[in-house]
Amino acid sequence: MAPETRQRQADRSRETRRKLMEATVACLVELGWSGTTTTVVAERAGVSRGAQLHHFRTRGELVAAAVEHLGAESVLHLKERARTVHGSVVAVVELIADFYASDLFTAALELWVAARTDPDLRTVVVPLEARIGRETHRLAVELLNADEAKPGVREAVQITLDLVRGLALANQLTDDGNRRRRIVRHWARMLEAALEGDGL
Repeated sequence: MAPETRQRQADRSRETRRKLMEATVACLVELGWSGTTTTVVAERAGVSRGAQLHHFRTRGELVAAAVEHLGAESVLHLKERARTVHGSVVAVVELIADFYASDLFTAALELWVAARTDPDLRTVVVPLEARIGRETHRLAVELLNADEAKPGVREAVQITLDLVRGLALANQLTDDGNRRRRIVRHWARMLEAALEGDGL
């Protein structure tokens, strides 16, 4: 097979995977776990069932890959936006809170809840959740320029992540944006003191 042909096939394969993953996240957000079937995803992505099965054998594999893919893209987007806030703790915490209030969290939440009672899906989701958790913590430390060698700083960063996850959960049924912004700003001022070594 000619190199040009192999390259075209590889490009088509990447494009098919991208379409499938974007369609999966859209389905999770709009239809939930129960409505996100491989057939519906393939139709929405505009690819054949055979092409979908070639890339992902099960719904669990497809959904986990989609959430991880969107997570990686969201992290890159968050880093890009963080360059514009010039070290402001309040602005960084607001960015992280917005990150969690996105479709990524909604899609991931559908996956996490389904995995609670599905042992096969759980084996896929547990390591994925751990990877996303580690990457998000590392990103928060980087964006906040946090020195985790200082007592209490690591815990303060983790509290920040736990807080914004809880706020994102509260946002699932009703628009909780105004309350979220007030709490985030209040917490960010406390976090700033903790990062400077003044405690909470």
